[in-house]
Amino acid sequence: MGTEDVPLDDKAKRMRDLLSSFYSPDPSSTNDASSNHGSLDAIDTTSFDADQYMNLLIRKSNLEALLQRHVEMAAEIKNIDTDLQMLVYENYNKFISATDAIKRMKSNIVGMETNMDHLLDKIMSVQSKSDGVNTSLFEKREHIEKLHRTRNLLRKVQFIYDLPVRLEKCIKSEAYADAVKFYTGAMPIFKAYGDSSFQDCKQASEEAIAIMVKNLQGKLFSDSESIQARAEAAVLLKQLDFPVDSLQAKLLEKLEQSLGDLELKPDEIENVSVESNDPKQGEVSDSIPIAAHEGSVLGFAEAIRAYRVIFPDSEGQLTKLAQDLVVKHFETTQQYVKGRISSGSLLGVLRIIWTDVLLMDEVLSEAVLPGFSLEAAQVALKQYVASTFSYLLRDISDALLRVNVSSKEAAEELPLQVALEASKKAVLQGSMDVLLDFRKLLDDDLGLLVELRDFIIDWVQEGFQDFFRALDDRFLLLSGRKSSSSQDQDLTGAHGEKVLAGLVLVLAQLSVFIEQTAVPRITEEIAASFSGGGGRGYENGPAFVPGEICRIFRSAGEKLLLHYTKMRTQKVSTLLRKRFTTPNWVKHKEPREVHMFVDLFLQELKEIGSEVRQILPQGLSRKHRRSDSNGSTASSRSNQLRDDKMTRSNTQRARSQLLETHLAKLFKQKVEIFTKVEYTQESVVTTIVKLCLKSLQEFARLQTFNRSGFQQIQLDIQFLRTPLKETVEDEVAIDFLLDEVIVAASERCLDPIPLEPPILDRLIQAKLAKWKEQNPVTP
Repeated sequence: MGTEDVPLDDKAKRMRDLLSSFYSPDPSSTNDASSNHGSLDAIDTTSFDADQYMNLLIRKSNLEALLQRHVEMAAEIKNIDTDLQMLVYENYNKFISATDAIKRMKSNIVGMETNMDHLLDKIMSVQSKSDGVNTSLFEKREHIEKLHRTRNLLRKVQFIYDLPVRLEKCIKSEAYADAVKFYTGAMPIFKAYGDSSFQDCKQASEEAIAIMVKNLQGKLFSDSESIQARAEAAVLLKQLDFPVDSLQAKLLEKLEQSLGDLELKPDEIENVSVESNDPKQGEVSDSIPIAAHEGSVLGFAEAIRAYRVIFPDSEGQLTKLAQDLVVKHFETTQQYVKGRISSGSLLGVLRIIWTDVLLMDEVLSEAVLPGFSLEAAQVALKQYVASTFSYLLRDISDALLRVNVSSKEAAEELPLQVALEASKKAVLQGSMDVLLDFRKLLDDDLGLLVELRDFIIDWVQEGFQDFFRALDDRFLLLSGRKSSSSQDQDLTGAHGEKVLAGLVLVLAQLSVFIEQTAVPRITEEIAASFSGGGGRGYENGPAFVPGEICRIFRSAGEKLLLHYTKMRTQKVSTLLRKRFTTPNWVKHKEPREVHMFVDLFLQELKEIGSEVRQILPQGLSRKHRRSDSNGSTASSRSNQLRDDKMTRSNTQRARSQLLETHLAKLFKQKVEIFTKVEYTQESVVTTIVKLCLKSLQEFARLQTFNRSGFQQIQLDIQFLRTPLKETVEDEVAIDFLLDEVIVAASERCLDPIPLEPPILDRLIQAKLAKWKEQNPVTP
């Protein structure tokens, strides 16, 4: 293989040098290429050194790379040979074609010189005969030309004398163009001889022209005249050197005054709304003002056309007038969209404006009114989208503010459930109605809306993103977790000074509905009908981010549910605080019955249960029974210890009670008291009861009891065990907290001797029977 490489490389080098020397555009470039002889890329330069190239290639490449380079160079050589053959063939064909062309030219030139000599002789003969004719007719031609000049001069003199009569005839027949033509034609003679020979003719002609100027001015300012007639009058006045600047200013002032009549009026907009919502009703009576408006705009456009013809250099002034009209139209529209209107009403107004724009654009295309109106329309449409979402937010707030707190109505009408369903409908159905309303804007074929389609899609998506953020802020405001500003005082004023706990629960469940139902449904609708956009720029990211909205309302729902439990717990804790701070526990009398605060406590729990049943679903049946708990042994051991203590002496019992209580705690299983609040009836009620019992324990630790006070606490707590078991789901934790309240009271008691079990059972059974009569179990 190595023996074949040498002739192949020499041939390739020779061919490359030939091609390079033939097609090189600049011989001096070879000097610049010499600087690259030390690299592998120098193979195509004229200063290529094969030995140095091979040494460099061997030093930088391995055997496999050298073989690959060999294959590549062999292919390149074949390609260069092929190209060279094609160049030779092409040049050979060109040489043959050039030879044939030269032969044809040589045969065609033969005989041409003889023909040219014959042509020259004939031209010289014609020229000599023409000179003879001119010489024989010269004297007669001179005489005829002299008579012709005399005749023309006599005609001009006669025309000057007849000019006043001609002008009067033209004025009577309103042929003002002919009169101006005659007068301007005679002006050079009047300037030269008007003060001498033709003085009377000049004076009479000027009087006739003065009359004609007045007539032309009247025609120029007359609205009954056609555009062509008024334009011709202006042109004729300019030809007569009459100053038209004052006329231009007067006509422009007249056009400016007419703008006031062309502005959209509130009654016209309302008529458009009637026509768009009920075409049959507004077809006869309400279409009259709209037709009148279209006629006025058409007249204004014709006036612009005439003004432009009359004064061609007035484009700037007319453009400003037309843009002012468009700006006033959209300013009126911006005021109109601040109210609650439908997309049909807005479409009617936009159609009127777009029709006006197209009419004026036909006569004043230099103003680029369609593009100018797009900029003004963006502000109005964006304001309409924002206003629509603000009214949707107000509807949801109104639905939430209809919560009735009357106890009678609460039992009969379930006001929280009604408010929740109304709020769900306001969120979901209201959002769907808003999307349907915006969809009408996208489906309309109005040129203005077609150009703004991408922007409308972006505004709708941004509007929903901002709407849900504002809705989250409104939830915080209604729940009392955020101070109200001056503009939101009307929202909290409907409740009075305090926020309803039931409303907070409604807001929590509504947040869950928005996260799980409303946002996915709205996202599907946006993806189906409002995909695309891009007017705001892709670098800003997507306009509507449903994941962020779901995170916001998931967090808001959890916070509102905790806020509801906190509010209810605070209310019950206030009742418990009064119970423990009002009496003198050191001088408390012997207990005869369960204290009244227990009834109030259970009544509060009943009200809480009524609220959560209206709003929250039932949870899974997973109550923690004492019989199923590993802590039952410790609890029974605690009861056995108490029974043993009852048989001891009072003194011994009082001394060992504290020690036995702590020993009993050591054998109890650790109970998880505070868990995450779930969106179920049992979880919320259980959490509130746990917090209230914990507060009751802390209140007991702050008091000092005598024996009767301790026994009263024991009686109240023991009675609460049965009603609370029917309410809560975690009986183990409730029993633990109830025991903790008794233990806390015993620790703060001067003589901690409990009631005897028979007495305790008799008082509890009597209270339970009375309680069941007052609170019958509903099926």
